[in-house]
Amino acid sequence: MNKLRIMVSTTFGVEAIVKKELRKLNYNVERVKNGRIEFEGTAEDLARVNLHLRAAERVYLKLAEFTARDFDELYDQVNELEWQDLIPYKGKFPVTGKSSKSQLHNVPACQSIIKKSIVDKLQSKYGEGRLPETGETYPVNFMINKDRVIIALDASGTGLHKRGYRQEAGPAPIKETIAAAMIYLSKWNRDRILIDPFCGSGTILIEAALMARKIAPGLNRDFVSEDWAFLPENLYDEMRTEARDKIWTDAEPRMLAGYDQDQRSVKQAIYNSRRAGVEEMIHFQQQELADFSTNRKYGYIISNPPYGERMAEDEVRELYELMGNKFLPLDTWSFYILTAHPDFEKYFGKEASKRRKLYNGGLECQFYQYYGPWPPSDGSDY
Repeated sequence: MNKLRIMVSTTFGVEAIVKKELRKLNYNVERVKNGRIEFEGTAEDLARVNLHLRAAERVYLKLAEFTARDFDELYDQVNELEWQDLIPYKGKFPVTGKSSKSQLHNVPACQSIIKKSIVDKLQSKYGEGRLPETGETYPVNFMINKDRVIIALDASGTGLHKRGYRQEAGPAPIKETIAAAMIYLSKWNRDRILIDPFCGSGTILIEAALMARKIAPGLNRDFVSEDWAFLPENLYDEMRTEARDKIWTDAEPRMLAGYDQDQRSVKQAIYNSRRAGVEEMIHFQQQELADFSTNRKYGYIISNPPYGERMAEDEVRELYELMGNKFLPLDTWSFYILTAHPDFEKYFGKEASKRRKLYNGGLECQFYQYYGPWPPSDGSDY
């Protein structure tokens, strides 16, 4: 299997960010549509994007795309694929997927038909009756939209937001992939100060530290496709070695600092940063927002403060008003705030330079972006 059709899924609103990530990895993106991006690559590329993408949700090996308006069409099209070239005799192949705006709208029924079609094909090729499914896992995924069906193998397994460092998390933690997207959208770089006054378990700052050192986000986790028989042996070991060689060992960001009123959250953040290998790069401290102050200039605040589902409305209003009182006098700073609360700008006291819809764990949020001035080129006064 030389050329593969690789498909990357994203949350809605993050497609352009992931497209830029892929282009930085020197991939020629051919198609961007409805939360997915496609390009042609090799087995090495399949592993590489799993390891390196920060804002994507999953990586798939796309097998087919076709139109199906009834179960017979679905069965026949799936059965035409050469499943025996992908799934060994003992391989497990759970089937999951989703359907929208299609005649085949019953997802459990689609799962059953696709599973039966694959089973029938493998039984005919292996000359066996019941397949044991006791071996490695080859997750089959289907996506049906407006009667167009995509069949793919999920090469990630667990979602890419599972970096492997966050064993501890407080209430309503932000997904790692969304934290990375926020940092990308802010255009922060390691020469600028970055503070998160509501750091929780430290996700935003840890993601920033990983970016600053060019540490691949998937370096310390496993992927289901590592065990696929049709991929080269030791593929992921080679790609991890390549990723480690790209780490900047002597590059430190200017300053990364996280504060939270909850001491347990601060301990969690320190523990998570240690697991991520960036503990020495980030200062975490217990601190109330009321005690926040800084004499620094041209810094960044990127944060996901509490909102309605976590606090009473009066508490939210008071918190956002305090944020405005603390942040807005910092006239050289830039602020990037993610919240689902509809009245954030009103309580904060200023309309955002730009706002963008993002989804965190399925919850629709707004990313409020307040642009500050660029620092002087020589950095003499910040």
